[in-house]
Amino acid sequence: MLLDAAQSQLVLVDYQSRLMPVIFENALVLANAVRLGQMARLLEVPVWGTEQNPSRLGENVAEVKALCAQTLSKMQFSAVEEGLGEWLRPPVKAAAGNARSLPKHLQKPQGNAAERNTVVVAGCEAHVCLLQTALDLLEDEFEVWVVTDACSSRTERNRDAAFDRLAGVGVELVTTEMVAFEWLRTAEHPAFKAVQALIK
Repeated sequence: MLLDAAQSQLVLVDYQSRLMPVIFENALVLANAVRLGQMARLLEVPVWGTEQNPSRLGENVAEVKALCAQTLSKMQFSAVEEGLGEWLRPPVKAAAGNARSLPKHLQKPQGNAAERNTVVVAGCEAHVCLLQTALDLLEDEFEVWVVTDACSSRTERNRDAAFDRLAGVGVELVTTEMVAFEWLRTAEHPAFKAVQALIK
């Protein structure tokens, strides 16, 4: 099973100005998060952000915030508890009609043609907000892919424990380059050179 850009959304979790300095391998993690956001933009993959208690931890760093269509401020550790799921899968509008409408069995299904059920997630801290958000997304029947080299915690042990737990429940663990080349699929993609330049 490969990632499909047309079915994907990207969520960047809590790359906040007062949190990042204490995160293990913070420079690499932040650089990969920015690359992911830039690649998503090139390939028309929606990008969302979250910020945990921004009054205490600061807003997301400017490079990340600029890549997000919207950023969700939250107090719950899981962004899903604060409404992220509604951003990722907006409710289907009820069919308009009156008493003369067709019977239900003759109506066309009201499925959302633009639904993107694959959520690629990266962020900090891996063992808290990223983990809880990913688990809740999985419970809400999204396909969840976590980008390991764009995630971290204050300690390596906590980060790795989060990855072990996520893998154990069926979350796909990938790297930034895996995401890039799966979204592209071919060297003939119009955005290939631009994406390749981001990861060189």
